[in-house]
Amino acid sequence: MAARRILKELSLITLVAVALALIVNQFSPRGIALFGAWDKSQGMVTAKPRNDAVKGNSEIEIQEAIALYKQGLLFVDARSRDDYAQGHIKGAVFLGVGNFEELIGAFNKQYPETTTLVTYCSGRECSDSHDLAEDLINAGYTNVRIFIDGYPMWESQGLPVEKTP
Repeated sequence: MAARRILKELSLITLVAVALALIVNQFSPRGIALFGAWDKSQGMVTAKPRNDAVKGNSEIEIQEAIALYKQGLLFVDARSRDDYAQGHIKGAVFLGVGNFEELIGAFNKQYPETTTLVTYCSGRECSDSHDLAEDLINAGYTNVRIFIDGYPMWESQGLPVEKTP
């Protein structure tokens, strides 16, 4: 009798814990998608809805990123300060998505809202470049591209990189 009661209580606790976890996951900006596009060839791996301004043709792959780099467009690193220091696309500016509020004022003074920007992070499984692009668009930037293959692909192709001491 006592074992049956304990089993019922454990089942109820487990059910409540799973329900709460699913609710938190659903509303978290870093939540794990239960359903969605998991094929890397289709773009960033996610099921989270994105602002229309950062979907579709704003995503670019390595060949287009190289062409834009050669044109002198500004590349913006959305990763952490430590990742940026350990290596980044040569000439890229640090504007880590986690530091956006702190850095956007100075960034905006140096780079007007009409500047064409290319955000990147750590590849297709990283959403920071998309989050940064959305933040930049919300801050008034009108031409933001997202290099979905990010720094690892850039580096693996032997393209220009640099480190910050």
